[in-house]
Amino acid sequence: MVKAKLTSLAAVAELIPDQAVVSVSSSSGLGCPDATLKAIGERFDSSGAPRGITTIHPIAAGDMYGIDGIDHIARKGLLKRVIAGSYPSGPSSMESPRIWQMINSNEVEAYNLPSGIIFHMHREAAAKRPGVLTKVGWDTVVDPAHRGGKMNSVTTEDIVTRVEFAGDEWLFYRSIPVDVAIIRGTSADANGNLSMEHEGAYLGALEQALAARNNGGIIIAQVKRIAPTGSLPPQSIRVPGTLVDHIVLDPGQMQTTQTQYEPAISGELPRTMTSFSPVEWDVSKIIARRAAMTLREGETVNLGFGISALVPYILLEEGLHGSVTWVIEQGAIGGLPLQDFQFGCASNLEAIVASPDQFTFFQGGGFDRTLLSFMEVDADGSVNVSRLGAKPHVTAGIGGFIDITAQAKHIVFSSFFTAGGLKLAIEEGQLRILQEGRFKKFVPEIEEVTFSGRRARDIGQKVTYITERCVIDLAGDGLTVTEIAPGIRLEEDVLKQADIPLRVSPHLQEMATPLFSPELMQLQLGRKKDPS
Repeated sequence: MVKAKLTSLAAVAELIPDQAVVSVSSSSGLGCPDATLKAIGERFDSSGAPRGITTIHPIAAGDMYGIDGIDHIARKGLLKRVIAGSYPSGPSSMESPRIWQMINSNEVEAYNLPSGIIFHMHREAAAKRPGVLTKVGWDTVVDPAHRGGKMNSVTTEDIVTRVEFAGDEWLFYRSIPVDVAIIRGTSADANGNLSMEHEGAYLGALEQALAARNNGGIIIAQVKRIAPTGSLPPQSIRVPGTLVDHIVLDPGQMQTTQTQYEPAISGELPRTMTSFSPVEWDVSKIIARRAAMTLREGETVNLGFGISALVPYILLEEGLHGSVTWVIEQGAIGGLPLQDFQFGCASNLEAIVASPDQFTFFQGGGFDRTLLSFMEVDADGSVNVSRLGAKPHVTAGIGGFIDITAQAKHIVFSSFFTAGGLKLAIEEGQLRILQEGRFKKFVPEIEEVTFSGRRARDIGQKVTYITERCVIDLAGDGLTVTEIAPGIRLEEDVLKQADIPLRVSPHLQEMATPLFSPELMQLQLGRKKDPS
């Protein structure tokens, strides 16, 4: 039976028809069926087929440098349309990934929608329901009142609309039937049952397979190995063989970007906590420390990329690891979230849930707090993290940001106050600005709204912006400076370095002195409030 399902990479690439809708399970390098995507690109290069396909990527396929994943199929003529939660990104000094070049030159229709919504669109397609009715994305870039998630001028079809239902107005994301699902696991047995024992996340493989099967499509599963008959425990099966049509082998598939295999990521073996290096002493650490001060013992806290990803390591070195439970959109619960290329994974995690379920948790606001980054903030407190001028490839796009912030109780945004040549020093417990950044981050108009400060005030969300030189809260009457770093001048270094008016709290305080010393802070977390 294995032979009936086991297919070569070249043969499986031949199964993709012209104009197919192809859903790909991945999160950057994590869970990416890279060998299969490469085979499809090679087929097109040699034969010119398949043509005009639409690909759906709830989370990016390919690492942050765009050297794999979706870039294998980023060919004019092959791709007609891409719908993705995020895209490969890279430093501004590098050439942009090929998919970004196609988007920017109008060679492909492209949409950027919230990752969780895309996963739920698959569920709706599988159940033959029309789509997702939600407030997630209201008054943001995915709202048709802005630009409905469209990424360039060749993209014209509205796949997100505003509708009225039950006396209220909602965003409606229509479901999209899938012709081919390309998913990944670790092992497949003789019946095609898939287990994920070496994977760092389950992502949405089951939902994507269901969306294909229930709409008459096919499912291709890339795995690392074939398991003997009967060797996979039923409880370990994440996608049943009845949903798998073809298996392709890639014994060398990476666990995630730059990681061949690390058992602590898949929860098989623990990693000693002393093996993790402390956070290097610099100004980023000050910002991360101040973000850590917002936490309360016993909370469930979401974490984003950037400076916020340092916060778990602040807790670790302060002897507070385990005081909060970290939850990440890829599905990790607990443990220590990893950084850089391994972001999206965690070591020594307590559980892994499927991404669609994690996003249901986020969209309903069941967690206590989220720590995220910002690139630009406007006078309403709205935030842009998803697009930056002439170099959009330096960001990954929306990802799960809009899902996470839709109902979050407290959102903590962290970043530097200005950008572009900013030089800082810490001298005797005080912050010194040696050279101011060329680019302001608090501006009259942001490039696109990834988070709506207007909606946050309407639904009563608490929003905090932490920078190296001050802390700002989103109050009812606007952005208000509540804390200032020692050594920083309020007028010259804060108010004049924003291109929008900032209010100053009548109870303005100095940021805590221990933040600005390399020694341990002796951080103490308050207790989480009893919901009763």
